Amino acid sequence: MSQSAVSDPAVDPAVAADARQPRLASRGALVAALILFAIFAALPPAATAAGDPFLVVTATRIVIYAIAALSLDLVLGYGAMVSFGHAAFLGIGAYSVAILASLGIGDVVLQAVVAVAVSALFALLTGAISLRTKGVYFIMITLAFGQMAFFFFVSLSAYGGDDGVTLYSRSTLLGTSALESDVGLYYTALVVLVAAFFLLRTVVASRFGRVLRGTRDNAVRMQAIGFAPFPYQLTAYVIAGALCGIAGVLLANQTEFVSPAYMTWQRSGELIVMVVLGGMGTLTGAIAGAVGYLALENVLSSMWEHWHLPFGALIILLVLYTRGGIAGLVGRIFGARP
Repeated sequence: MSQSAVSDPAVDPAVAADARQPRLASRGALVAALILFAIFAALPPAATAAGDPFLVVTATRIVIYAIAALSLDLVLGYGAMVSFGHAAFLGIGAYSVAILASLGIGDVVLQAVVAVAVSALFALLTGAISLRTKGVYFIMITLAFGQMAFFFFVSLSAYGGDDGVTLYSRSTLLGTSALESDVGLYYTALVVLVAAFFLLRTVVASRFGRVLRGTRDNAVRMQAIGFAPFPYQLTAYVIAGALCGIAGVLLANQTEFVSPAYMTWQRSGELIVMVVLGGMGTLTGAIAGAVGYLALENVLSSMWEHWHLPFGALIILLVLYTRGGIAGLVGRIFGARP
């Protein structure tokens, strides 16, 4: 059977059923995402009115991690690839800022271009090897690559080694100092998040995205009908790595500090929890997962020194009793598909 025939809904009932689904996420999920973006956009003036400007700093961190969670959702939620080294791309993006700034290149656009290029190359090389394996072996080999990146930057004594490096200032934006203010950086991160959402929305709704989801559901069947999973999975892995690199660029500017700690396996685990908590395979869910995870972390840590205990219990309850994560729960409440 040819690929063109398989992709024709009139020929393949499975494809026809898939074609009846919304090409992207459901309309309800899109509305939920737009509501989230509207809340994000209104947050700085609300924080000013409430006399709590630190809220913008917290929200900036949430938005940046939402970008990283979105990128992981492409490979984990849509490709069923459990990458335990995804935080390596976050660190590569952050170190792109630190290294280029030390060389006198301080514009965030140039830093982002380099971060995307290096992250994509790292993803291409490591993904080409990792995707030769499956299941727990894929998890272990991505973890190994992530740890190799971690120890590589620990060995860079010129950039602080294990202690990291402090940035003298935030990056410029096309020659302006727009990122110097917390509000300017926040809205820049928000624009990147919105752009990433609609970019990935287009990707997962395309023929490429349908093949990726088909590989996730049944790789053997996809091979039988003529689709080789490897190039599709590798392309998704590279896209996700490049996008996470941009999140790293923003994270370095937000903290004005870069450290190998950004790329530890624990950070990769946090990103996985965000995606699972929000709902794997739903772009809105990845954003909601980042919001839920970091909001819980901030609230509980301000109340109790040993906040990890109730935090872990809440995460377990949410995962056990909210099928489909936060997106699934919201969808059932409003009678919409996440």
